[in-house]
Amino acid sequence: MIAIIAPYRYHSDTMQTAYISHPLCLKHDMGPHHPECPARIHAIEDQLIASGLFGYLQHHEAPEVTREQLLRVHEAGYIDMIEASAPHQGSVAIDGDTEMNEFTYPAALRSAGAAVMAVDLVMAGKVENAFCNVRPPGHHAEKGQAMGFCFFNNIAVAAAHAMAVHGLSRVAIADFDVHHGNGTEHIFRDDPRVMLCSTFQHPFYPYGGAESGNEHIINVPLAAGDGSVKFRDAVTNHWLPALETFKPELLLISAGFDAHREDDMSAIMLVDGDYGWVTEQLKQVAAKHCKGRIVSMLEGGYELHALGRCAMSHIKVLSGL
Repeated sequence: MIAIIAPYRYHSDTMQTAYISHPLCLKHDMGPHHPECPARIHAIEDQLIASGLFGYLQHHEAPEVTREQLLRVHEAGYIDMIEASAPHQGSVAIDGDTEMNEFTYPAALRSAGAAVMAVDLVMAGKVENAFCNVRPPGHHAEKGQAMGFCFFNNIAVAAAHAMAVHGLSRVAIADFDVHHGNGTEHIFRDDPRVMLCSTFQHPFYPYGGAESGNEHIINVPLAAGDGSVKFRDAVTNHWLPALETFKPELLLISAGFDAHREDDMSAIMLVDGDYGWVTEQLKQVAAKHCKGRIVSMLEGGYELHALGRCAMSHIKVLSGL
């Protein structure tokens, strides 16, 4: 009998998937009715435990990001402003939907630190890939601007760290959050070492991205109601050919699960299976070009049941279990 190995499986002698989080990610809180809530962390963990996956992952506690690591993607004055804005009690509004409590700044340091740790683990071959269950999320944060629930751009920190410390010259970011990752595009728009492949609902917050792509910024706007077929067409016909040409050495994922049909934040109407499918496609790319190396960062996803199921499906494919 001949064993058939799925093409996206990259064999390693180590445990395959790291799971990185930190207790402070549960303490950042923007109010009782805010959709970006601490329960999001639990929703994912509960599904991983119920599925039996949780115990098979390699668990790590996120360190704090360093100032040097943040300065690769953020302005010094902006970093200082975020630190200075942190309240000792109560909360302070940074923009109309982004607030800080006393734990937000240290949680943001851990979220970005998780990105750095994940890159180091996969580049050292200690794991094949990693999922960072952290908050606050990051892909809306620009070089000098917090917005859209985001303070530091975690995925950008990961990409910049991979290039600065590990000497990579081609890093790809795949972003399937329902909102355009304007911050990630803003940071890497003029850096051809980073390819950003993004799908997002348009017109929709943050009201950009449809016309701003270039050779290494692959934006595919989707309309409300487009659903699974058009999402999969976007990945198959736009992302995958671009990634094949680019040949990334590391693949990063801004894993937002808010395009799901149960999430009232959006209206693209994806289903659970779409997240496993897109993860399989990206895992094939990583197996071919990146020695299997993937780092996935949690972005959006606000309907807790759908978030837990879809993140579990994503991590299940990453882990190969």
